[in-house]
Amino acid sequence: MPAPLDHDFGGRVDQVVDRAVEEERIVGAVILVARRGETLYSRAAGLADRESKKPMAADAIFRLASVTKPVVATAALALVEAGVIGLDDPTTKFIPEFKPKLADGSEHVLTLRQLLTHTAGLSYGFREAADGPYHRAGISDGLDQPGLSMAENLSRIASVPLSYVPGTGWGYSVAMDVLGEAMARATGATLPELVDRLVVQPLGMDDAAFVVRDRSRLVTPYADGPGKAIAMGEQHRVPFGDGAISFSPGRVFDPASFASGGTGMNGTAGDVLKLLEALRSRGGSVIRPETAAAMTTDAIAGLETTMPGWGWGLGFGVLRDPLAASTPQAAGTWRWGGVYGHSWFVDPTLDLTVVTLTNTAISGMTGAFPDALRDAIYGRQA
Repeated sequence: MPAPLDHDFGGRVDQVVDRAVEEERIVGAVILVARRGETLYSRAAGLADRESKKPMAADAIFRLASVTKPVVATAALALVEAGVIGLDDPTTKFIPEFKPKLADGSEHVLTLRQLLTHTAGLSYGFREAADGPYHRAGISDGLDQPGLSMAENLSRIASVPLSYVPGTGWGYSVAMDVLGEAMARATGATLPELVDRLVVQPLGMDDAAFVVRDRSRLVTPYADGPGKAIAMGEQHRVPFGDGAISFSPGRVFDPASFASGGTGMNGTAGDVLKLLEALRSRGGSVIRPETAAAMTTDAIAGLETTMPGWGWGLGFGVLRDPLAASTPQAAGTWRWGGVYGHSWFVDPTLDLTVVTLTNTAISGMTGAFPDALRDAIYGRQA
């Protein structure tokens, strides 16, 4: 049985990538594999734009979707270290008008910790059926409705009953958008300004931003289609689970769109690798080692996520049980992705960091391609 990162792993990864591109399940991708800070594999594959046959480039810029979350979470924890906010502060300390209630009308305190761990009782529209409460309220998941303001979206979120008593359950949600607004109000700065000052600049994440710093390098978005990936329209819905994810790729170009702490950033694979490596090496220049340790440790003991074998840290999933999760990764691995087609993970047992950004929703994030890529790195047979 091959070992993780043996001398043949690059060839196995190439085979997985080539097959996905040839079958047009993935239009293009940038993959980085690093161990102990050394990049062992780096490849730009396929096309950044299929219609013009523009090849993918190593410095391509992607709409990061939920790859935004660890960046914003890191900035939030830097503010905690500075004493500006506290994890157990009530959300209403910073956003007094944000008071969602349970279905019975009772009020409960939502804390910043609960927002960070998705235990606040909030949800995402894409996790609901088409007639679900978030859809009826017109709530944006941060990927659509160009020009929608934060104030309006917060009002819509607060109008929907909480899914459970805060702190008693786990549900992936718009919580990071709410957290981002709390951070902004606590400091008097915008969320983009905070993220840039606290994380992006110190780590040299040159293209990571809530705006696109070089449109010529921005990849064209594609979506799963019948048989092969299709070009994404200006308003595009992609089936996912029991619901669908609503995309508006042009949202990023509308300066009136609220800065989504859960999905709003853009950047390169190299930018993402810099952040993950900083956290793997216990904070780098942005947060203290003990904070990074807490961030990458399961923070919701006793609660179950919707992912077998996985818990949740302060910003992303943390592996509890590799067997239950059907993964070769070691317990303690942390990972997440983004619905525009991204996946990443850090296996601290191997000092291994893997970043895969694609321009194809949703196949680049979950399913056959990222699973096969992971297995190729670990030497597990398909």
